[in-house]
Amino acid sequence: MLNTVFRCLCLLVFGLGLGDALGWAPGRWSAALPLSLAQIAALLLAIHALELIVFQRYLRRYPGPLAVSVLLMLLYGMMHWQPLAEAAKRDDRPA
Repeated sequence: MLNTVFRCLCLLVFGLGLGDALGWAPGRWSAALPLSLAQIAALLLAIHALELIVFQRYLRRYPGPLAVSVLLMLLYGMMHWQPLAEAAKRDDRPA
């Protein structure tokens, strides 16, 4: 449940950032923040790109295509790789 909320918040930040970059964001939101919504979205994307580099070993555990796993990683970051890492730990434990 909480994971779904955070995923929706990520999509909201990216959507608002795209709207701000295209000039569609309301002025009062952009004026109230120290960074523009587009800059915040770009910062979040950069953080997720760094996570992509650091945690790439877990992306291959995704049951779908690797390209989809990379896209999900760029969108959701930790919320994508953490369940894959936990599955890897469960599978590597001796029985």
